[in-house]
Amino acid sequence: MTKIKIACGLILVLSFGCCWANGPADETARPNMIFIMADDLGYGDLGCFGQRVIATPRLDQMAAEGMKFTQFYAGNTVCAPSRSVLMTGQHMGHTHVRGNANSSTMLEQSLRAQDVTVAEVLKSVGYTNGLVGKWGLGEVDHPGFPLRKGFDRFFGYLNQVHAHNYFPEFVWDDTQKKELENVVALADRSYGGFRGGSAIERIDYSHDLFVNEAIRFIEGNREKSFFLYLPLTIPHANNEGTRMTGNGAEVPDFGAYANREWPDPDKGQAAMIARMDRDIGRILDYLKDSGIDQNTLVLFTSDNGPHDEAGHDLERFRPSGPLRGTKRALYEGGIRVPTIAWWPGTVKAGSTADHVAYFGDWMATAAELAGAELPENVDSISFAPTLLGDPQRQKQHKYLYWEFYEQGSRQAVRFGDWKAIRQPMLTGSIELYNLRRDLGETEDLSGKHPEIVKMAAEMMEEAHVPHPAWKVRGKTPKRSAN
Repeated sequence: MTKIKIACGLILVLSFGCCWANGPADETARPNMIFIMADDLGYGDLGCFGQRVIATPRLDQMAAEGMKFTQFYAGNTVCAPSRSVLMTGQHMGHTHVRGNANSSTMLEQSLRAQDVTVAEVLKSVGYTNGLVGKWGLGEVDHPGFPLRKGFDRFFGYLNQVHAHNYFPEFVWDDTQKKELENVVALADRSYGGFRGGSAIERIDYSHDLFVNEAIRFIEGNREKSFFLYLPLTIPHANNEGTRMTGNGAEVPDFGAYANREWPDPDKGQAAMIARMDRDIGRILDYLKDSGIDQNTLVLFTSDNGPHDEAGHDLERFRPSGPLRGTKRALYEGGIRVPTIAWWPGTVKAGSTADHVAYFGDWMATAAELAGAELPENVDSISFAPTLLGDPQRQKQHKYLYWEFYEQGSRQAVRFGDWKAIRQPMLTGSIELYNLRRDLGETEDLSGKHPEIVKMAAEMMEEAHVPHPAWKVRGKTPKRSAN
């Protein structure tokens, strides 16, 4: 009898291992997936990543119970293109939305019908998909509207300027506007097809609405496989609020920081992050209390590096930690983001991963875990082997690539321990850094390693496919974008 039990046990172990080697084979093995993304949260903004001023006990606990990624990168250094990379699994040289648009139609910031999202991939194998928070990749009449891109439920902001305001007059509830009780004073200019503002009567705080809606979505879909994309707006500034009131860090109260002898923008910045931390704890508690935590992968990250747009003091909080640069830079501080994976019973508690990954890899990771087929033309490598504790099976990128069209343009490539940045794009000189020896990118080694600079230039040329809507001044396109 003992030999029979041992044999049966080995068969079960081998069967489970084979199942995960190529992704779950049936619906019962598919995990729920929750992708939580903060907005403009820096690499050094969390206690588990070195923050010493703002307390983040729940995210620190999440890291202690899960895996901390120390070399995880956003898709870009600003909002919309970073989210386009996440949704399409294509890096900045290939994805359709390559910048924050500023036009009357905003169509260049909308995903197209042919752009396949991770939600569409998961929907093809039976997942129910919800989006709660900030989208920024298509208005209600655009092909990139969430309910046309694989999501079954949408609650939040479509326009990123609308999303600046934490006390808006309305949010989108699927295709309808849900009116709120706030009263907004409009700014004296519009941007990106929307006229933002700052509330003069503050009642409904959008972040609180989003967290409550996220828990409702989980509760309503706990009996089936679901994907929840939760792009929060904290701690992005209300840029219009900064100009109109001097404080863009909008929060209902300053909480534990109310009595600090700090300016209000500093109190607001700290209180926003603390509120987000508390609410992510609420979501994790709900998963545990409902008994679905061991079948749910939760990934937490940020869409790019930290901002300086709320009027707060960067020196007080040091949000980039040991990294150089902030939002809009392609130095590490603009694109390397704090990332935590939590999956009780599967992801090893208290573990740290130095695997180099980026937003585009979520496409292949989600597809592998769901047993779905990857779309063509993606720049995506699954990091599921790292999550599952199988580093021997983990594939690596030849390079990671970014480009940025504002501030005169720039592009960057990460390969091995090397990082190269060219400003302006395509024609400028190249800076070269060894990140293993110089994480802060303080010593430009381009003059000492011309052969590596040449390799970096070739990678940049290979990665960049010109796009008619995103033109680099002074350069003639050679190819058409995908």
